[in-house]
Formats: sequence, C-alpha cells, structure tokens
Amino acid sequence: MEGLLQSRGGGVALLPAAARPRRRSQLSGQLRASLRGGVRQLISVDDLRLTRGDAVVGADDHHVVNNGRAPEAGVDGAAAGVEVEKLRAVAEAAADRAEMHDIIGRQRDNWNHLLLHSTNSLALAASVMAALAPAAPSVVALKASAGVLLATAAVTMAAVNKIQPSQLAEEQRNATRLWRQLERDVRAVLDQKTTPLTKADVQDAMDRVLALDAAYPLPLLPGMLDKFPKTVEPTRWWPRRQLKKKPAQSPKTIINGARRGATAGNGWTQELEEEMRGIVRVLKAKDEHEYVSNGKLALRLNRGLAVAGPALAGTAAVAAAFIGAGEVGTWASGVAVLGGALAAAVNTVEHGGQVGMVFELFRNVAGFYRKIQEDIEANLDEADVEQRENGEVFETKVALLLGRNTSDLRQFREMASPSFKDEDITDFAGKLF
Repeated sequence: MEGLLQSRGGGVALLPAAARPRRRSQLSGQLRASLRGGVRQLISVDDLRLTRGDAVVGADDHHVVNNGRAPEAGVDGAAAGVEVEKLRAVAEAAADRAEMHDIIGRQRDNWNHLLLHSTNSLALAASVMAALAPAAPSVVALKASAGVLLATAAVTMAAVNKIQPSQLAEEQRNATRLWRQLERDVRAVLDQKTTPLTKADVQDAMDRVLALDAAYPLPLLPGMLDKFPKTVEPTRWWPRRQLKKKPAQSPKTIINGARRGATAGNGWTQELEEEMRGIVRVLKAKDEHEYVSNGKLALRLNRGLAVAGPALAGTAAVAAAFIGAGEVGTWASGVAVLGGALAAAVNTVEHGGQVGMVFELFRNVAGFYRKIQEDIEANLDEADVEQRENGEVFETKVALLLGRNTSDLRQFREMASPSFKDEDITDFAGKLF
C-alpha cells in the first residue's frame, strides 16, 4: 500500500491510494481526480504549484517565457551573445596582428643592421683592392675583384634604399603598440556589464581593424608604403568619422563670432569647450605643423642620401675597370678608392643614422596630434552633451595625451577666440614629444 500525506491542523493522516495503474495516463488521471476531490495540500506546495510566471517550455516549440516576459527578450539576449562573440573574435585578431607585427619588426631591424655592415664591408674591401691594384703584379685580378665588389655594393645600396629597413622597423613597432591598444580597448568593452553590446560597437571595432591594416601593411612587396612620398601627411591609423549635419545655429548661440558652448551637463561647461577649441587650434598651428615640417626635411635628406650612395659606388665600379691603363689608370685607382669610401660613409649616415626611421617617427607624431584634434572635434560637434564622453574624464585624457596637468589646459581658453592670431601662439600644446 502506498499513501499520501495530508496536513489537517498540524496533524498528519495517511490516505489510502488506488492500486498502481498499468499506464502512466491512468495515474495522471487519478492524481487529477484526487486533487479535484479535495486534497488541500500535498507534501510540498512549492513542488507541485505551477503558476503562469514560472518557466514554461512547449513540447512543439522552443519559445521560453520567464516570469511573464515576452519571447523577444530571449531573442535579444541571443543577439547580444552574437555581438559578444564577434568582439571576442576582433580582440583575438588584434592580439594575433600585434604578435605578427612584433616578429616582423624585429626581423626588419635585423635587416637594417646586417645589410648596413655587409654593404660597408663590400665597399671598403673594394677600395683597399683598388688602392693596391696599380702596384700589385696581379693587377687584373685585383681590379676585377674591386669592380665586382663595388658593383655589388651599388646594387645592394639601391635595393636597401628602396625598402628602407629602419623605416620598416619603425612602422612595425608603432603598429604593434596600436594593435595592442586596440585589443585592450575591445576587451574593456567586453568587460563592461552596464550597457549591452550593439552592432555599432562591433562595426566600430572592425573599422579600426581595417584602418590599422591600411596604415601599416604586413607585406613587403607589393603593398609596401611609399618610402619617398611626394607630399608628407600625418600617418592615419584610425577610421574617418562621418560628418553629421550640424543643427542651425540661432543668434543666441553666437558670441564674438564663435559658437557658444552647449548647455552645461555631463561634465561639460562653456569654459571647458573653449579650452578644447583652443587646444585644437594650437595643435594644428604649432604641433602638427612642426612635425610635418621636420618630416619634410628628413625626407629631403633621405632622398639625397639614397641617390648619392649607389651613384658613388657605381662610379667607383666603373673607374675600377680602368685601373692599370697608363696615366688614366692612376686616376682611375684614386677615383675607385675615393668613391668606395664615400659610398660607405653615405650608407653609414643613411642607415646607421636611421634617417628613414626618423622620417617615419615625425609622421607618426604628427598623426598622434591629428588624432587628438579629431577626437576633440568629434565631441564638440555633438550638440547633445549627454551623448558626449564625460567632460571631466575627457579633459583628463587629453591632458595625459599632451603630457600636461589639467590645470595647464586653462591657458588655451583665450586662444579659441578669433581675435587671437596664429602668429601670437608661441607655446606648443604637447609636452610629451
């Protein structure tokens, strides 16, 4: 005999149950009948009570309703999970790119050192042979060897000057830093629990990946960046922002020819906006202009050295062919010696001094200041201050990027005024570089 426990005023009674049915359906029917027959409370009310708010899973479909929420909540959660997986894929790709650029950067730095010493050794050894050839009994062998070595040095210099290994190494070093920064930013977004991820977050990360790939390509040939561009522009490794239509400005928003700041809120004030506008103006007139000008000087120097080295080595190789030919042979020996020595000196200045790396460094720093300008302008162009980044936090970030204290930024307020001329700006905004 089996029984059911029934509670009556604290007492417990044993109820006789029907015989075990042969089929489960019969047992279910008897249980429902017994429940309708007046069994008030069974072993555990919570175990047998089924309410509309509890989770119900249909046998023929997979729609889940939790505590009265609509099925769309589950769909939104699944969509958010997909976006999370996409951002994780972006983070993994950024980490992988950073590792590849780091390895290639070290390899190309080794190229610079190895090719520098090898080319100089060829040129100097050929110069010694050219000097000894007129007095040596085997003049033909020495002048032939000197000519071959000088020709090899000329070809090697031309190839190395074309790819600029020191500049390639600097590109990869900067790319490694930026890829690691992108990975940290993506993982920081993933760690945020306050706001759900959207497709816009994934698209922003993808745009940054594509911009970095375009700014610092991995292939050497083809796809390598032009090492001697016609115009010098700051390096751009971030996506171009889409310009929004600015709302029409009422006369009340214009003060002394400048647009007045938005209503205070979210850490933004009119004084802070004036500081940011002054910083943008100084960055454009002084900092970015300074590094672009220096980049042009470095480019002109590098272009001159890149032409002079192979030209001197080639001239020395031609002169070596006339060693031992009467009076001309004496002059030819001197030209070969001098040309080889000068070619080694020029090669040392260009690649030992890493002029290509210096040019790339100037471009990267100019791009660094250009990015700060665009970040500030993107916040100022947003009319709704609640949609901007918090003003106090943004001010701290800008101060850190410029290598200044936040209190130092107040001096740039007056520079936002149209009455303040660019010629009157004497100080640079950035102190970091």
